[in-house]
Amino acid sequence: MSLLMHTLRVELGERSYPVYIGRDLLADPALVSRHVSGAQVVLISNETVAPLYADRVRAALGERQLVTEIVLPDGEQYKTLATLAEIFDRVMADRHSRGTTFVALGGGVVGDIAGFAAACFQRGVDFVQIPTTLLAQVDSSVGGKTAVNHPLGKNMIGAFHQPRAVLADLNTLHTLPARELSAGLAEVIKYGLIARRRASTRWLEADHAHRCWRAKRRPLAEAIERSCAIKARIVAADEREGGLRAHPQSRPHLRPRHRDGTGLRRVAARRGRGGGNDAGAGAVRAPRLYRRRRSGGRRRAAARHASARRAAARAMRREHFIDLMGRDKKVVDGRLRLVLLAAIGEARIVDDVDEKELLGSSRQG
Repeated sequence: MSLLMHTLRVELGERSYPVYIGRDLLADPALVSRHVSGAQVVLISNETVAPLYADRVRAALGERQLVTEIVLPDGEQYKTLATLAEIFDRVMADRHSRGTTFVALGGGVVGDIAGFAAACFQRGVDFVQIPTTLLAQVDSSVGGKTAVNHPLGKNMIGAFHQPRAVLADLNTLHTLPARELSAGLAEVIKYGLIARRRASTRWLEADHAHRCWRAKRRPLAEAIERSCAIKARIVAADEREGGLRAHPQSRPHLRPRHRDGTGLRRVAARRGRGGGNDAGAGAVRAPRLYRRRRSGGRRRAAARHASARRAAARAMRREHFIDLMGRDKKVVDGRLRLVLLAAIGEARIVDDVDEKELLGSSRQG
């Protein structure tokens, strides 16, 4: 029997869906089957996650007319059009129909590519997200953004396709290495810092960040619920990033990492680090830079951030950081754009930061 600790809802009218957070969710056939209505299922996972949890998901699905299990190689480098074509080859060879439901079992890469496959097959079929990393549970599994990478750009080919449900089973986090927990926790910290939710930062300061890193169930459940609730409100207000969701203060799941961390991810896979660790590096450096530029500004907010950011991953040697930032796709006309944190819930976009100033912000502790 599963133990649901939190349930929230992403409000999108007829396409609204629930987010379940608890433990042993994969062992609850009623919960899983509730959102898989058809007799045909495509279960997509990877070679790391499938041996751990695929059997439980298949058992929870019960008797189905057709279940196709696709196990992908593990890694960002496989989030490609070629992998997408292989998925379609299997699905069409097994004669899946429009009533098929895709189930994504894994981290952000699996969720992105399975969701995009579901958006494309038969012009759109249902899919369910079962995120197995903390980063995916607090971020990529909610919001309907699906994509694959292209050699000339990350996540440049994709679609908005909302899931039928998100099942965040806390038990899947116990097999994560420490760096993966740190990556997810860095994302949680960003939510608290940027989304005008001071209570989230206070919560992290009260020793909960340490308890989350130690994989304690109740603090983790609350951290996931807080982050998903913030994102659910943003997605409900601006599903396709046309206005509110595009503003840095309203996109805690995206902007700080993409302004100060996406460039780092170009070598992150080669160095064995996830995107969330680069998010942590960006979240650490941006407030330092703002304090250097506005030394007479809001010291209390800076001190509060210093307390919260201790849990964020500190990722890259400075010289690599500068080099990669200069090659980031957010460079416009040779000028690097950054989101700098002025205070809790107040972000600023600047494009007049030079390398000397940026390097100076990375040296301050």
